[in-house]
Amino acid sequence: MSELNEMDELRALVREVIRDVLPEGLPGTEMVDLSTDDDLADFVTRLLDLDDEEREELRTGRKRFRLGAAAAAPPPAASRAAASPQASGTRRIDSGAVTEAVIRDAARAGQRLVLGRGAVLTPLARDRARASGVQIEKER
Repeated sequence: MSELNEMDELRALVREVIRDVLPEGLPGTEMVDLSTDDDLADFVTRLLDLDDEEREELRTGRKRFRLGAAAAAPPPAASRAAASPQASGTRRIDSGAVTEAVIRDAARAGQRLVLGRGAVLTPLARDRARASGVQIEKER
């Protein structure tokens, strides 16, 4: 039971540091579908029409965009966690540590993760997954 309390305390400290470093909180993320040249042209036009406050949000990283699952690129081949070939929109990780970097790559690719018995999700990766909307399924 004390391990659980220690983990809660650690998470509270991490959240406090994040609030200090990012007073506006974690960046807002908007899904963008760029499956055609017209979609891309419309998106660029929209960016050019942003007001000063919205441009500042982009510059500082408080506003981010994420590609829709249909247009997402596969994650980098090199990963610390051992991953099997991916189905569209799903990434399976059989073993190794699933870190924040793995979650970040999955979020950028619009993927959900399926973790095998040998995969371990770090607490910070779990928090990042919640914040970025990455779904995680753990096999038992």
